[in-house]
Amino acid sequence: MPVVGVIGGGQLARMMVPPAVALGIEIRVLAEQEGSSARLAATQVGDYRDLDTVRAFAAGCDVITFDHEHVPQEVLRTLVADGVSVQPGPDALLAAQDKLHMRERLSAMGVPVPAWARVTTREELSAFLADNGGRAVVKTPRGGYDGKGVRVVDAADAADDWLADGPVLAEQLVDFRRELAQLVARRPSGELRAWPLVETVQKGGVCAEVVAPAPRASDAVERRAAEVATTIAHGLGVTGVLAVEMFETPDGHVLVNELAMRPHNSGHFSIDAAVTSQFEQHLRAVLDWPLGDTELIAPHAVMINVFGGLTDGQIAQALGHQPAAKVHAYGKSPRPGRKAGHVTAFGDDLDDVAYRARAAAAHFDA
Repeated sequence: MPVVGVIGGGQLARMMVPPAVALGIEIRVLAEQEGSSARLAATQVGDYRDLDTVRAFAAGCDVITFDHEHVPQEVLRTLVADGVSVQPGPDALLAAQDKLHMRERLSAMGVPVPAWARVTTREELSAFLADNGGRAVVKTPRGGYDGKGVRVVDAADAADDWLADGPVLAEQLVDFRRELAQLVARRPSGELRAWPLVETVQKGGVCAEVVAPAPRASDAVERRAAEVATTIAHGLGVTGVLAVEMFETPDGHVLVNELAMRPHNSGHFSIDAAVTSQFEQHLRAVLDWPLGDTELIAPHAVMINVFGGLTDGQIAQALGHQPAAKVHAYGKSPRPGRKAGHVTAFGDDLDDVAYRARAAAAHFDA
C-alpha cells in the first residue's frame, strides 16, 4: 500500500489519519516539534525548511503533501528534481505562498478579484488610496493567515514598517454581503469534484462558523463560484484539495480573496456531513485515485470552531447535552485564541442544526 508523507504536524495532518487508516494507506508526518497535534503519525520531528531533513523524510514516501504551505520553494523544487512526487507541486503552491504572485496569476486567468496593486513606496500606496475611495486593505505577500499580516489603512504612511521589508499587496476594500468558500479537489489526471458552496463567518479575522450549503445562495452565484474554483484548480495545476475564499458582493458577484492548497477550515463540516470528507479526498487526489462523491448526507450542516482549549469534562458535557453533535479535539495545549477543535451538527432544518452546533460549542472556553 502507498506511503503518504505529510509535511507539518498540525490538525490538518491529524485529521488525515483516520481516512488513511480506513483506506489502508500508511501515513507519515514530519512534525515541527514533539507533541504536535498529529503526533500519532509523527514519524519524524524536524525543520521543514532544512533540505537534508526533508529529503530524508521523503525518501521513504510515495508522495509528499502538506499540512501548510510554508515549505520553501528551493526545498520543493529539489524534491521534484530528485524524482519525488510532490502534490501539489511547487508552481501551484507558489500561488498560495505569495499573495502578489497569486493576484498576478488569477488576474491573467481572468478570475474576478478585487482591484489590487503591487506597492513598493509610500507614494504608490497614496496613489492607490486616492483611486479607491481613501481606504484599502494592505497585506504582507507571505506568511499572513487568520487575520495576521492584514491591515485596513486610510493613510499613506500606515504600512511604512512593512514596506521597509519589501513590496506589499494593496487591495480594494470590498463592500461585500458575506464571505463564501468553494472547495474542490483535483487529481493529477485532471478529474475534479466540488463540495457545495459554503458561507463562512469571521470573528476577529478568524473563521468562527461555516454553514453548508451557503444559505440563500442563488443558482448563479453557486455556478459562478464553482466555475471560478475549477478555473483556478486547472489553471494552476492544483492537486489535492483547493479552498477558494470569496466575497459575495451586494450585486450578486463573487471576488476571490484567498487560496489554500490543502484541506481547509471551511471544509471541516465534510468529515461528518459529506459522503467523502475533504481529508479522504485529499489523500485520494494526491495518489491519483478516483475521487469520491461530495454530496451532503443531510440538507444542512453547521461547523463551529472552538478556541482556547477542550477538556475531557467539557467534551463529555457537550456530548451529553447535544448527543447528535460531533466534537473534534485537536490535541493541542490550551492557549487563548488558538483553534483547539470544532463542533459539527447536521440535519433537515437549518435553524435547528445551527442551534445544536452552537449549543454544543458553548460548553467550551472561548
